[in-house]
Amino acid sequence: MASPALPEISKPKIVDGPGGYVLEDVPHLTDYIPDLPTYPNPLQDNPAYSVVKQYFVHVDDSVPQKVVVHKDDPKGIHFRRAGARQKVYFHSDDVHACIVTCGGLCPGLNTVVREIVCGLHHMYGVKKVLGIDGGYKGFYAKNTELDLEGGYKGFYAKNTVYLNPKVVNDIHKRGGTILGTSRGGHDTSKIVDSIQDRGINQVYIIGGDGTQRGAALIFEEIRRRGLKVSVAGIPKTIDNDIPVIDKSFGFDTAVEEAQRAINAAHVESESFENCIGLVKLMGRYSGFIAMYATLASRDVDCCLIPESPFYLEGPGGLFEYIEKRLKEDEHMVIVIAEGAGQELLSQSIQSTTDASGNKLLQDVGLWISQSIKDHFSKQKMPINLKYIDPTYMIRAVPSNASDNVYCTLLAQSAVHGAMAGYTGFTSGLVNGRHTYIPFNRIIEKQNKVVITDRMWARLLSSTNQPSFLRPSTNLLSNGNGSQKSLDKKVTH
Repeated sequence: MASPALPEISKPKIVDGPGGYVLEDVPHLTDYIPDLPTYPNPLQDNPAYSVVKQYFVHVDDSVPQKVVVHKDDPKGIHFRRAGARQKVYFHSDDVHACIVTCGGLCPGLNTVVREIVCGLHHMYGVKKVLGIDGGYKGFYAKNTELDLEGGYKGFYAKNTVYLNPKVVNDIHKRGGTILGTSRGGHDTSKIVDSIQDRGINQVYIIGGDGTQRGAALIFEEIRRRGLKVSVAGIPKTIDNDIPVIDKSFGFDTAVEEAQRAINAAHVESESFENCIGLVKLMGRYSGFIAMYATLASRDVDCCLIPESPFYLEGPGGLFEYIEKRLKEDEHMVIVIAEGAGQELLSQSIQSTTDASGNKLLQDVGLWISQSIKDHFSKQKMPINLKYIDPTYMIRAVPSNASDNVYCTLLAQSAVHGAMAGYTGFTSGLVNGRHTYIPFNRIIEKQNKVVITDRMWARLLSSTNQPSFLRPSTNLLSNGNGSQKSLDKKVTH
């Protein structure tokens, strides 16, 4: 099933202030359910918080989207700061929460699940937490209707896991997700029916941009039905391609694990004459993992990403650069993101999409490996080439220390937001501060490497690779971090 189309989002909540201040606020349950009762936040009686002087976030606290500004600039766009509020809109005994993980695997999924469960239990005294097994389709698949005492009807959900701190105690030490996951399977009406039938009033959705689109649809349908249900998202993408936020969880771990593959490629390339170590890393549309892994490694001679077009033959092309490196050093390491060079592959193969609506990419690693071999065979220059694809090894590892801390803060922020009555939001880090971001901002575009920016220049100076742009090529930024070539010959 294709990824949900961009939903018709309810009108964004915009608050204007003096000096060009703009708050892009998130929805609240009281926007469509007036006169909801409030309760004192249980944290004020929590022994763990007794030494904390200021554990409630002020109602007017916000975080700026841009951290670097000029003195005469307007204050710009802000997001509501995450954290505990003095009053909550759910009594602890009434909360019936659920957690679902969707899409591909990513380091840190289990940590987020664990900290949502433990945060609800230890901070707010919530005892009823369900795990939905198998992604979005787990809300409605495998359910069996039962006859209960007193003539009531109920559902036995074969795909439901009851979660408590004991169940999730050590799951952060494992890769993957204990809840299971899947792509696609989004049926808004069936999902909200299931939420309503089960009496769930807090929904925590962990997934990438496609999953967050689905979360936005779920929120809109819940709002349309007037249900007192908070919908909170935690952004998950190993490619780091979600906009607005500083980074996504699992990214640091992915970069760290990629070092192992790059190091192996470097060892192999140094051990054979005229040897090329080629490593393919994740990065369907964004080359952040390849770029940061290259910068961290110091052993990479060439990094190829989707945002930077390149060509193979002729002066300034990839083959010329490879030949130069081999003649000088007799070995080299190339890192390529999975989405790089797709326009150079055969156009005769029809594009298809997976269940999440993502375009199924051709294997650029195998293709470029064979292209390099064929080229140097014609040149009568013997080479060795070692190809490494660590994709699923990286996806399956547990998160490292920094990602574990990050996952904890994301999960606790989401819990605080849902208990405070906020809904239709994603918990994310903006300029080093945890915030609540409306769904429409998270799903409006993808975060991409800006190759006219300093970070890409730092990479080029580290690898000493050419830009692979033809002299007549100009780049024009389209405003969302990607570039369009003004010379169509670049992708020949």
